[in-house]
Amino acid sequence: MAPVATSEESGNGTIGSVAELKKAQVNKPIAEETRIINPFYSPSAGNENDDDYQYAKYKPRFPVLNWEPLTEIEVIDRGHFADSGKTALFSAAQKVKHLTPAIGTELVGIDLRQLTGQQKDELALLVAERGVVFFRDQELSVHEQLDIARHFGPLHKHATTPVPREPGLEEVHVVYNDASRRPDASAFSKIELWHSDVTYEIQPPSTTSLKVITGPEYGGDTLWSSGYALYSSLSPGMQAYLEGLTALHSAVAQAEGSRSAGLHVRREPIETVHPVVRVHPVTGWKSVYVNPGFTRRILGVPKPESDTILDFLFHQVAENVDFQVRFHWEPNSVAFWDNRIVTHTATFDFWPQTRHALRATPHGEKPESVEEYERRTGKVAKDRQIEIWKEQGIEIPQSRKGLSRARGYND
Repeated sequence: MAPVATSEESGNGTIGSVAELKKAQVNKPIAEETRIINPFYSPSAGNENDDDYQYAKYKPRFPVLNWEPLTEIEVIDRGHFADSGKTALFSAAQKVKHLTPAIGTELVGIDLRQLTGQQKDELALLVAERGVVFFRDQELSVHEQLDIARHFGPLHKHATTPVPREPGLEEVHVVYNDASRRPDASAFSKIELWHSDVTYEIQPPSTTSLKVITGPEYGGDTLWSSGYALYSSLSPGMQAYLEGLTALHSAVAQAEGSRSAGLHVRREPIETVHPVVRVHPVTGWKSVYVNPGFTRRILGVPKPESDTILDFLFHQVAENVDFQVRFHWEPNSVAFWDNRIVTHTATFDFWPQTRHALRATPHGEKPESVEEYERRTGKVAKDRQIEIWKEQGIEIPQSRKGLSRARGYND
């Protein structure tokens, strides 16, 4: 299986293996700033250029702390309280730009510091529907970012990845890469970098935010892929098959990698079983919920079957551009994405430039299968694409009742 992902777009996790560590030690004469690394696994000390760097207090540190295992907590999605038309949020925007049919919306002219409670609820609903929502030119501080995140749920504290040097910010995850961390394409494949954050948790994240505070003029983009769109693309038979499956998500490799790099693991790693298809609690739409970073195997089926199904789904996530949106960050850009329904990855094409971002990560509810959702709510879980066609008055294609015989096209 693929190596484990760590966090938003890999950064700052753990070194790849003990062998890599030994190799790094043997090669000490090589200048540290040019040592080749796997960006997915190598922790960044971030000690360079501190004297003249504006955001040095937000550079990564790895505190030696011990946290208790996480237990189930009540989370009620704020999208339940939103106006379905999102009138308060949209009326504050100069422009609402949907970036692709499947995923991604940019709101222009909104100051996130000024959001009311109602607008935050509507933002939660918009993110649940569109997967990821973008804002530019945002001056909000990390403390204000945390305040918004707390509106969506209790905040997650990561067991291995870095937090800012500034005390009291253990709920912030730092993404930091600079000239000292040169990616080595021989150390990882691009498909391995796709992930949804910490899906091994009992209650994985919901409406997550990332703010880039320093970034390259070009490069360093992030891509997101829609689990709704992936589900909708499958044949009815495959949809029904996947709805009955569960998969194991694991933190073990992440923790072992941290320890091999000499770092302290703040919470013992766990493995958790989640449905392969989960239902969003607000939209009621079905989403494929596996990712190359943390999903290790499908349970209750032979290993060759598990490997084949996961390989197919992982390649759809990484390669089907119809499911994806790509965003180029600028300093003070902010993204909110729903970790329950999208996967994401970074592009590591910006070395030797610096890229520095801060993430706030609210817990969501425990993932529900289609059967669990329908039993709990008395509602029928839906296919997002079919619901959109219905709203648009479009006749449901016969192929959706026995999927796609349509020919492809080129342009």
